[in-house]
Amino acid sequence: MTAQVTDSPDPAVADHVRRYLATDGADGYLEGGSTNLVLTTVGRSTGQRRRTGLFFGQDGERLVLVASGVRFGDPTLPHWYRNLRANPEVEVQIRAERFTALARIAEGAERTRLWRLMADDAPVFERHQASVPHDIPVVVLERTS
Repeated sequence: MTAQVTDSPDPAVADHVRRYLATDGADGYLEGGSTNLVLTTVGRSTGQRRRTGLFFGQDGERLVLVASGVRFGDPTLPHWYRNLRANPEVEVQIRAERFTALARIAEGAERTRLWRLMADDAPVFERHQASVPHDIPVVVLERTS
């Protein structure tokens, strides 16, 4: 985990990640009314490590993410999601704990159940879903180290 990492191009997200990392999540773990983690993916085109802060939920030992777009009505899937589709091995930080995980996309009944889990915690996801023509992907992270 020593290679250079690029933070989100969104200044607010980059600031959130910097605060989170500087305080081991004391500033940033609970933000926007939900629990947050820092996710590091490998860029699908560049091979560079890319870092972002995201809301997350838990389903037993697994972590759950929602790949909603940055802006309402924007059907473009986020870069972090497209990166983990190309390379599902990711790095995660929750508070001071850092570990690696393997990402996969939830489908069918599992997606429906996990979507409800996340939307109940963060109703903003329902508003995002109403503004795009596709089902917003739900990502499951399973710890590998």
